[in-house]
Amino acid sequence: HVQLVESGGASVQAGESLRIACKASSSSFSLAWFRQAPGKEREGVASTDRYGVIEYADSVKGRFTLSKDSTKTWLYLQMTDLKPEDTTTYICAGTAAWRAGLKTTDYQYWGQGTQVTVS
Repeated sequence: HVQLVESGGASVQAGESLRIACKASSSSFSLAWFRQAPGKEREGVASTDRYGVIEYADSVKGRFTLSKDSTKTWLYLQMTDLKPEDTTTYICAGTAAWRAGLKTTDYQYWGQGTQVTVS
């Protein structure tokens, strides 16, 4: 079991940058960021599994960068050149599986989310 707590969401202008963070209660998990707008399906944004493989959604490649700190309990999503269509709730997800990607079914644990608004 892992607890996930997100932080860092904010309101920014288009073109600006923002870093959001997820604190995991354990380091032995594959982690990912998803986002979900009202009335839409949850979308995988970026993931890093226990092998260190990182994946990005096509919509954020080149703009978003995923990273972990040395303790492997903090997951960061550095977002640059933000667009209004990036506006939504960003949710941290975790799984004990060694291999995980951008599918919601890969993950069993979810945070409450942090809101990012781009105008």
